[in-house]
Amino acid sequence: MVRFIRHFLLALQFFTRIPVTGRLADWVGYSPAMLRASAAHFPGIGVVIGGAAAAVFALLLVLLPDTPFTPLVAAALSTVATVWLTGGFHEDGLADVADGLGGSYDRDRALEIMKDSRVGAFGAMALVLALLCKVALLALLGSVEVMADADDPPVFSGWYVCAALWLGHVVSRTLPLIMIRLLPHVGDSATSKSKPLADQISMGGLGVAFLWCFGALALASPVFDAINLAIACSLSVLALLALLRFFRRRLQGFTGDCLGTVQQVCEIAFYLGLAISL
Repeated sequence: MVRFIRHFLLALQFFTRIPVTGRLADWVGYSPAMLRASAAHFPGIGVVIGGAAAAVFALLLVLLPDTPFTPLVAAALSTVATVWLTGGFHEDGLADVADGLGGSYDRDRALEIMKDSRVGAFGAMALVLALLCKVALLALLGSVEVMADADDPPVFSGWYVCAALWLGHVVSRTLPLIMIRLLPHVGDSATSKSKPLADQISMGGLGVAFLWCFGALALASPVFDAINLAIACSLSVLALLALLRFFRRRLQGFTGDCLGTVQQVCEIAFYLGLAISL
């Protein structure tokens, strides 16, 4: 349990801006092996970030006047909260992948472009469209009446979208670990942001990640019915499979930016699946 907590706090330190400093950081410690092991807690980071986003969304629903535009404002500001808490870590990966693979069909040239910190036209378009999709889908989920059964009263849609927001962050942070397991790392290990993830994740680490994910699904099950979750998760998995095939064909593996791309696309796919299921 102590090792579990230390690895989780190390993941929190690496994947977010939440401070783990001073004596706490000394207690957590650091080694490359620990940092690799902390990847298993990526879905646990989704619990924290998704929980913060859901709290912001719920608070704004209470504080803002009840109008058709309230879910849109809450969706936009909850997204701002997630970007601030993570430092845009995954969004940056999405933009780099779009620039690299959109800017060149040559594998080596694409990898070189992805290392450039500047954002090009393809990256800017991908980033804007991804954020628009997230905000629009969350606003849509917050604007509909959710019926559990024909004879039951409607579920408060604010609680529904908060649960969707929380669960979307957990599921979308589980699926990139499957890519780590299935594809080789092709980034420059000496300079890559994903150096700790260059080695394949162990089956034990993958098991820890799925425990985080299945635990979140179980906690959210009173809000969603099985069909909602099945469609949302299926769409996320389909997005993962499409990206796996795409990265295998274009790069013959993955980089850290690819992991961020998978997280962003699978999160959007999860919200889209929930919207379709309604």
